[in-house]
Amino acid sequence: MEIRPIRSDADHRDALQEIERLWGFPLGTPEGDKLDVLATLVEAYEEQHFPIAAADPVEILHFAITDMGRSQSELARLLGSRARASEILNRKRALSLGQIRAISAAWNLPIALLAAPYRLEDDAA
Repeated sequence: MEIRPIRSDADHRDALQEIERLWGFPLGTPEGDKLDVLATLVEAYEEQHFPIAAADPVEILHFAITDMGRSQSELARLLGSRARASEILNRKRALSLGQIRAISAAWNLPIALLAAPYRLEDDAA
């Protein structure tokens, strides 16, 4: 396969097939270098055509509770009360820096994920 820009779904599919064929070749070899270039082209195409929005801190907490074996009770202990955990999970109250640090340390979640801005629900709604 000749290396060229990826402009269509067919080009994308062909590049993925070529990547699969080249997988495992070491960098510095012609095949490994071709793999590296194709992977970069595919990454650029996918970022443009299949963007993935980053999860906000509340979504991260919900993920930790549902998929990482954590519980709302654990979150309540970290935050000081069940009411506070509920307010945060329901977007009624923002996480404080101290809460972010406590959750990050206890659940091994990056502070940057928990400190990202996110929307709160408007009480008037």
